[in-house]
Amino acid sequence: MSDGTDGPRVGDGGTAGPRVGSGDHPSGGDRGDAAVRSDGGTTGGSADRGADRPLSGLTVLELGHIVAGPFCALLLADLGADVIKVEHPDGGDAIRDSSPLGNSSFNYVNRDKRSVTVDLKSAEGRAVFADLAAEADVLVENFAPGTAERLGIGYEDLREDHPELVYCSIKGFNPGPYERYPALDPVAEALSGVMSVTGHPGQPPVRCGTSVADMTASFYGAIAVLGALRRRDATGEGGKVTAPLFESTVALMGYWLSFAQAYDEVPGPLGASHPNWAPYDVFRAGDGEWVFVGPSSQRQWVAMCEALDLDLHRDERFATLEDRREHVEALTDLLDDAFGESDAETLVARLRDAGVPVAPVNDAADVAADPHLAETDALAEVTTAEGRRRTVRVPRFPVRASGFERVDSDDPPRLGEHTDEVLSSLGYSAEEIEAMRDRGAV
Repeated sequence: MSDGTDGPRVGDGGTAGPRVGSGDHPSGGDRGDAAVRSDGGTTGGSADRGADRPLSGLTVLELGHIVAGPFCALLLADLGADVIKVEHPDGGDAIRDSSPLGNSSFNYVNRDKRSVTVDLKSAEGRAVFADLAAEADVLVENFAPGTAERLGIGYEDLREDHPELVYCSIKGFNPGPYERYPALDPVAEALSGVMSVTGHPGQPPVRCGTSVADMTASFYGAIAVLGALRRRDATGEGGKVTAPLFESTVALMGYWLSFAQAYDEVPGPLGASHPNWAPYDVFRAGDGEWVFVGPSSQRQWVAMCEALDLDLHRDERFATLEDRREHVEALTDLLDDAFGESDAETLVARLRDAGVPVAPVNDAADVAADPHLAETDALAEVTTAEGRRRTVRVPRFPVRASGFERVDSDDPPRLGEHTDEVLSSLGYSAEEIEAMRDRGAV
């Protein structure tokens, strides 16, 4: 479901139609100075819910779909930006109402945004988009290569009229030999080497259990947008940011690339282990549950043995970390037997009390009910826009910072939910909006 490049339902054809400059509204009316929120506030969406957040007062246009573009824009929304999600009137984001998992992905990565529907293949729709772009600070898109340019909304199309715009383009690859290849999250994981070290020896390679390439590109994109905004503060000029799935995921493999070149040894699948430490793996407890245990210092190794009444730290085969690495298979067999004598809850409690890194292997339902996440208010409660109409808890922005207010999250938007209020703030009358809706432009 994670797609960093294919274009959404706005289509990938057509030619650029008339464009409206920053001073020319088709109705002849004046633009409003601030966007209007559904709760009656101004400057729109998330911007008013936390005026002291770093990006409060900035507007982001998101032409995103599935994971990569929407997640990048979500990060900017969490920092206070007002994110306006621009979608095609016929269906919107390709993942809307696509499947139970697709719906769940949409509801997470699109919280705290407003949805406006615009047909970018129509001249009238592009004129509306030009008005939106004139008020924007940042644009985020993850169309297939060349799609934005064919629609007349690429960076070069917009920069002349909007020189202060920061344009973030999330693609499969940076410009080069691969740039026109289709890309998905697993494509980036496979090419980057991440897939080669994921899974277990002797088994087929596997992708990570979440969209790690999409999200990594989103993180790098958001970081670069912040840098571009800082540069704009100093120079008055915007710029283009390209955040690639492939190269971003390669960055996660940095120390393995260094290792393979320096020691002429290529790492294989690691399971949950790590060749630098022993023991460092998942073990099955007596009740059948899995637990990760990873003492990473000599003190923790001794503490683990003492907490579990083991004499392994006195065995010369396991005296030092180097010894334990050399005899890791024998050590693992002994620990499998020892850990199998306790249930997971007891094992975790005893090792935590001893200061040893340990964790139960939680599933998604366990995480949703985690007491630490509840106590630290790490999950936001939202009403879903896609799928079953119910309240769910989804992750909030996890970082805490002094002077940075964390506010309650808005629900993910229904398709076109905010079209009227956003276009009204740009100076369009209710009659104009309704006429454009009748013509399918919005």
